[in-house]
Amino acid sequence: MKKILVIIIICGLIGCKKDLLDTSPNSSVSTATMWTTDNLTDLGIAGVYNTFRLMMGHSGLISPYELYQFDRFSFTGQGRFDEPLMLGTITAGDGMFLNYWKIQYEGIQRANDAINNIPIKSPSPEDKKAKYIAEAKFLRAYFYFRLNQVYKGVPIYLEPFTAAQATKGRSSEEEVWKQILTDLTDCINEKNFPDRYPSGNANYGHATKAAAYALRGKVYLYKKDWAKAAADFQKVKDAGHSLFADYKALFKEANEQAPEMIFSIQHRSESGYGNNMQLFCGWPSVYSRGWNYYMPTPYLVDLYENIDGSPFNWDDVIPGYSGLTVNEREVYFLRDNISEAERSAATLRGAKMSLYLASGNEERIKKAYENRDPRLTANVVTPYSTFRGAYNFTNVESIQHMRWPFRGQAQINGDIQSDTQINFFYFYRKFVAEGTNELIDRNYGPIDFPIFRYADILLMWAEALNEDNKLEDAISKVNEVRKRAGIALLNSNEFTKVNGKTDLRLRIQNERRVEFPNEGINYFDELRWGTWKEKVFQSGNGRKQIWGTNVSNYSYKGDFLNVWPIPTSEIQMNINLVQNPGWID
Repeated sequence: MKKILVIIIICGLIGCKKDLLDTSPNSSVSTATMWTTDNLTDLGIAGVYNTFRLMMGHSGLISPYELYQFDRFSFTGQGRFDEPLMLGTITAGDGMFLNYWKIQYEGIQRANDAINNIPIKSPSPEDKKAKYIAEAKFLRAYFYFRLNQVYKGVPIYLEPFTAAQATKGRSSEEEVWKQILTDLTDCINEKNFPDRYPSGNANYGHATKAAAYALRGKVYLYKKDWAKAAADFQKVKDAGHSLFADYKALFKEANEQAPEMIFSIQHRSESGYGNNMQLFCGWPSVYSRGWNYYMPTPYLVDLYENIDGSPFNWDDVIPGYSGLTVNEREVYFLRDNISEAERSAATLRGAKMSLYLASGNEERIKKAYENRDPRLTANVVTPYSTFRGAYNFTNVESIQHMRWPFRGQAQINGDIQSDTQINFFYFYRKFVAEGTNELIDRNYGPIDFPIFRYADILLMWAEALNEDNKLEDAISKVNEVRKRAGIALLNSNEFTKVNGKTDLRLRIQNERRVEFPNEGINYFDELRWGTWKEKVFQSGNGRKQIWGTNVSNYSYKGDFLNVWPIPTSEIQMNINLVQNPGWID
């Protein structure tokens, strides 16, 4: 790791709604003084949580390596720009690999400092110290988990170390899993570590036993220890977590402490404290403006079933659709009453204009998004739907329409304006502020970002049960999620009949894909399932417009891409590190 001695960053105490986890760094304390008062102990633990804000980007905001941004590598999401990982041009020296490594190890070093020094230096009450040590062990386990997901074996450091001591070789993937399980089991066995915090509790946002069970269960999924995974997920339920009734409303500030949320990164509307999802997932005509850097894929949209549970099929809506080339299909997405210039441009792009309806084109394509799984329109802005945005970069609310081609904003009946106007992409609706009252500034949104929520637990639980040949129990877990969504339950009709373990495995995978877009889950799921090449790099894939035309092409250079490389500079500084196969420095 980077050869610097990490010093705990102290978070200044200020009045806020979410306790210490919402404070920002403003000073540092020497290692000799750190932890020596009750106040410094509080602030030191806040410094461990502050790892979630390292490598901050625009104006001191949340890390550009936060989870949701990894959806650009997934089956369900894509980026606005070409990504070297997707083009096959990336090398081990890429900054993404180094910065991700540095962030997790910074967190590990901070956690180590807490675990080792709280018992011997802190004058805080014993029960408080025990709880904080459990929190630090949870966070250390989480940071090692993030490393092991992608690097498959890293050096294990369990004590604070100097730059000269950062010379360990890599432990195996299995050894890292073992250490993570040890830390999480210690958390779970700590009697002063609470099961969960209810909404409004001053400690809400701190780690809990439920979070430790959630993470430990996920580790058991990686290890294919299905029975142990299921047992841990049961413990999350026993702690009192449950689904929130309204899927779309779950991702609003008012419900960020609902029982569904198990562990989240805490945010509030103040510079340096909030999320910047609006910046990356919004677009210019949302309030305070965004850049639509990250967007859903057509594959995600097509995965959402019809309301009766039958698979969506474009030919059922538009007969002959699949027989056209992807460029010809653009005709179905054109707005009504296009101008001669717009017609000529579409013709040059390859649209089959003989199929254009001058006054009914919009209504025809809108039917493709009707009577579908309600999560589709909760997660994605679809063609010819509306969005409550802001007019012309002001705080004046306007109802905007997603039309193609774009003509212009207007206070009444204008178009959604993107930062990619020469192309037509789907946009995320989830986590994007509507109207002009949900956030103060795009750079510091107030909505907490979930790392674990109960729907994730239910679907991982279903996966474990299915792999353990307990199909009926697995189906019941999936149906809890589907019932909340408002989609036909499994085994309720001919379309949803489950035909064995393999069929249910695929259904669970698709359920996860449609439940968690823009939550940073799918990329890691595809890697874990061994499906990343099959799904993301299928023949002819790339960054796609809505009707399937590639804006750029992906290129799969080999299976080595499924495991990240040890960063080049780390190997140069530590001769005991061995590179993963296939990577070029």
